[in-house]
Amino acid sequence: MAARNPLRSEAGLSGALPRSFPVFPLPGAILLPGGNLPLNIFEPRYLEMTRDAMRTDRMIGMVQPNGHGQPDRPALYPIGCIGRITSFKETADGRFLITLTGVCRYDIVEELAVTTAYRQVIGAFERWQGDIEPEPPSPSLRPRLLPALKRYFETHEITVEWSQIEAAPLAGLLTSLAMICPFEPNEKQALLEAMDLDQLANTLICLLQMGSLPVDPCSPCH
Repeated sequence: MAARNPLRSEAGLSGALPRSFPVFPLPGAILLPGGNLPLNIFEPRYLEMTRDAMRTDRMIGMVQPNGHGQPDRPALYPIGCIGRITSFKETADGRFLITLTGVCRYDIVEELAVTTAYRQVIGAFERWQGDIEPEPPSPSLRPRLLPALKRYFETHEITVEWSQIEAAPLAGLLTSLAMICPFEPNEKQALLEAMDLDQLANTLICLLQMGSLPVDPCSPCH
């Protein structure tokens, strides 16, 4: 489930977040504030990125490619989430196993011209200050979420410990589900860009319901 946001004890965002930082473009993977994202780092440019982050503020921005641009340098969605490396392990074959804990979403202001193999951006956090001390979601959303989630799991034959889901705090459950459910990249981006937890819940419920609809084998693919 979601972790405590590491900046929630600080007053606002002033001085707490970097103006420029490295980004890790990864399709189908989003990081949300307070969420934990395990990553297996093996490409040389991202090994370099992780080493540099560990030597400085341990901050990396997750962002999705948007499907345009060059294959080796795709265009990026304009909104991502910065996270702090909270777990680090080096394997015998030279990979890094890290966990990023989400801190705050950001708008990309500018991509920097850099000499590093990995990409870096200037980010603006002002629009997302609510990520540091988010308002709790409405309890009325749970009775709508759980049936939609159960149907989605049954449709996709996903086995879970249902008692743990029922007992989970709603905010953490929403964050975890948004990050781990196998939605399309554009659907993941819609979840990432939800302005608050209520909007996140409503978007998630819609995606779960759409993902549970029966597929007509005779209908043409589009």
